[in-house]
Amino acid sequence: MKAVVQDRYGAPEVLRIEELDRPAVRDHDVLIRVRAAGVDAGVWHTTAGKPYLIRLFGFGLRAPKQRTPGRDVAGQVTEVGAQVTWFKPGDEVFGTTLEGSFAEFTRTTEDRLAVKPETISFEQAAASPISGCAALHALRDAGRLRAGERVLVLGAGGGVGSFAVQIAVALGAKVTGVASTSKVDFVRSLGAEKVIDYEREDFADRPERYHLIVDTAGHNSLSRLRRVLVRYGTLVIVGGEGGGMLLGGFGRSLAAPLASVFVRERMIGLMSEEDQPALETLREMLASGSITPRIDRMFPLEEAGGAIEYLHSGSPRGKVVLTV
Repeated sequence: MKAVVQDRYGAPEVLRIEELDRPAVRDHDVLIRVRAAGVDAGVWHTTAGKPYLIRLFGFGLRAPKQRTPGRDVAGQVTEVGAQVTWFKPGDEVFGTTLEGSFAEFTRTTEDRLAVKPETISFEQAAASPISGCAALHALRDAGRLRAGERVLVLGAGGGVGSFAVQIAVALGAKVTGVASTSKVDFVRSLGAEKVIDYEREDFADRPERYHLIVDTAGHNSLSRLRRVLVRYGTLVIVGGEGGGMLLGGFGRSLAAPLASVFVRERMIGLMSEEDQPALETLREMLASGSITPRIDRMFPLEEAGGAIEYLHSGSPRGKVVLTV
């Protein structure tokens, strides 16, 4: 099979196409013919090996342990293990894999998959698991969002942010998005009641206060974000860039729960996972049309490096996807 591989950390140029054997199917495995693979911020980090903290998380100190990048996947089941009960060959599915989705075939376990809604494409499905589940967990679980509450989404025009705006609206919230000038109209089209152009206006100088802030951007201090929360409001940090070479954006996520002990507001560094219940909820929302994956650009598998560079530029409105 054709697959993207890397043998060292570095810029996307370290990626190349190579012919590999198809993964062997074990008892609990599902083999998928990949039709599309999502490109998320984590792919850039694991390709570059930055911040260095991720290498300590088990990705490999000097070189990536997993040679094929990518986790988001959508495709058709071609083979299942003896203990698999939820899926059969021919099923169209979406979800995640720990063994690389930038390939013609990948394997994963059935608890990382859900049935793809017929109403969306493989590309839309592949754009959804990581970003959609992160947004769902941030709002519903960590944020404890209730209908009628005011939500501020920073980085509203990006991958997680575009899902967060839509899911918050679907849950009955009053949403304000923060984005660059070029993404203001896009964020408004997602359903946000208000959009703040951070190039022209500082959200912290406005009089509004929010019950929940979901920060996917990573460029504001915790104290600055607390200023616009209501008393006992909640701040959820979802990834984010910035920081030094060691911790990167993880620094704020680690600091948030520690600082939360000394203040009235709840501050949480989200550690999201694409668990089966969350995928099922996401599937239902996708099937009903209450949320729609917004894809900015699609790249062929052979241009995986270019897709990662484009994502890292910050330009995309929504998601970037590889077609296979």
